Amino acid sequence: MRRKMNKRRSAFTLMELLLVTGILAVLAAFAIPNLMSSGTKAKNNIAKAAVKGNGGIAKGLDQYKWDMGVYPSTDEGLAALYKKKGEADDDRYNGPYMNGAYEEMLDPWGKPYEYRSPGDVNEESYDLWSRGEDGKDDGGKSGSDDIKNWIEK
Repeated sequence: MRRKMNKRRSAFTLMELLLVTGILAVLAAFAIPNLMSSGTKAKNNIAKAAVKGNGGIAKGLDQYKWDMGVYPSTDEGLAALYKKKGEADDDRYNGPYMNGAYEEMLDPWGKPYEYRSPGDVNEESYDLWSRGEDGKDDGGKSGSDDIKNWIEK
């Protein structure tokens, strides 16, 4: 008689399985949105680190200015940071100021960074920004998802 009871109790009932499945579904409903938004936050932080004044691009631009006396023009763009010493027309050029290839310098969403010198906002230096997740240039409008090297006023 004891054997029959042990055999019966070794399996889960349908109610127990439904209860556990329901609990897991509720937990997933809270966890998945948090995980999704953390990916977006991480991409925003990567773009901010690249664009802000102490980021890699800014350091390359500052080294370029140190040697050349001015930042690269808008027409030269960020590609000027990748030229080899012999490729530049100016003897003062001591680059490349960035590692890798210019084509690889993309924001976390796979788009090129935007650059303007002299800047419309930073008139004494340059404007550097990423178009953000939506890929649209919002022109520095307040509330846009663009990531910029200037502070909104």
